[in-house]
Amino acid sequence: MKKLTSIIAIATSITATDAVSAQSAQKGYQHNPRLNDAVGQAFTLVYEGAITENVKGKVNIHPVTYKLNGITIAANVYTPPNYDASQKPASRQTSYPAVVIAHPNGGVKEQTAGLYAQRLAEAGYITIAADAAYQGASGGEPRHTDNPAYRTEDIYGMADFITQYPGVDANRLGVLGICGGGGYTLKAAQSDKRFKAIATLSMFNSGEVRRNGFQNSQLNSIQERLQKASDARAQEAAGGKIIYAGVASITDEEIAKTPTDLYREGYLYYYRTHAHPNSTFLYSMSSLLGLMTWDATTNIDLINQPLLMIAGSKSDTKYMTDEAFSKATHAKNKELFLIDGATHIQTYWRPEYVSQAVSKMVNFYQENL
Repeated sequence: MKKLTSIIAIATSITATDAVSAQSAQKGYQHNPRLNDAVGQAFTLVYEGAITENVKGKVNIHPVTYKLNGITIAANVYTPPNYDASQKPASRQTSYPAVVIAHPNGGVKEQTAGLYAQRLAEAGYITIAADAAYQGASGGEPRHTDNPAYRTEDIYGMADFITQYPGVDANRLGVLGICGGGGYTLKAAQSDKRFKAIATLSMFNSGEVRRNGFQNSQLNSIQERLQKASDARAQEAAGGKIIYAGVASITDEEIAKTPTDLYREGYLYYYRTHAHPNSTFLYSMSSLLGLMTWDATTNIDLINQPLLMIAGSKSDTKYMTDEAFSKATHAKNKELFLIDGATHIQTYWRPEYVSQAVSKMVNFYQENL
């Protein structure tokens, strides 16, 4: 545990003085073949099998923007094959069901959130994946703010938008949260009963980890880190530069020495194999004021909708899914589904694991939407 504490402390102490220098410090995306293949296209998706152009009769992607509390949100809407908002889809009596998808911490809509949005659209759902406010291509200052209330509002906002989208049946709305988006999804679904079916994938309880450390490795430094967050907030209020926590860039050697699967494979995913210039591991230090006093499982017994939680059997974050699942005592038809052999990050991209997750989700949504 001591070794883990020191590694995580290093990972969360690297700072950048401003968002521009932090983003430019990222390495890997310039050489990412997935992104380079999409240069000149509107979508810049970085997952396998991603759409590079809209083809009639297949899943199409529609970049959209909308306002949420005065901030411009950038999102992608995916429509099913042969989508026609003026006609009812075959074998259905009503319009299309829809699924809102919340991306992981540090992620953007062009990565795993887009992959699952595309795959669910292939199964007949209209889906939306949006960049969180203050992150990705969405607006909001200061950049890389990770405020739980904002992230929850992002999910409400996606629901607002997609339920007004042509052809969507607002009474058949599901939600999927991945990683940190999974924790925020659990929070959003506690109060927003527009969501008729709730699914999470590799759920990450951001508040618990920022407070206690990953795998409870930083319990002894909670007050010290709260003081740093307070000082960072004071510096911002005085007009000083924003302090960022997280990792702005990382070498191959540092990645190889990272002991936990979550962080080692996460660095590879976000900074190498599926890198995107809008994606970053950074978050403002002052965000910890909200994060460290927040928890995805507080009031989770308010969830009374059907609940599906998916995690890899080898995921070192599985303990968070287990905790949340056990506390969701009023959820209907709740199910914990384990993907045998998968780690946390592998559920983002490995075809055999993605296929299992999507198949389970489709069955779940079909039964409950």
